[in-house]
Amino acid sequence: MKIRTRKLLGTIALLLLAAVWSLTGMAVAQMPWLASSGLLQAVFYVVAGLGWVLPAMPIVSWMSRPDPA
Repeated sequence: MKIRTRKLLGTIALLLLAAVWSLTGMAVAQMPWLASSGLLQAVFYVVAGLGWVLPAMPIVSWMSRPDPA
């Protein structure tokens, strides 16, 4: 697969990841056990804010591979 196609598919995958991650984060943030504790909220928002990077790293790595010779 050419790098141009990988970048297109990777961009779509990253957009889907960001949408699903944010919607899931919003749903979890509204749960009563989390909404009642300020400390849990702080930990949750740090983890949710930085956590999307781990699943995105393999996608970006795959997108930036050079074309086969």
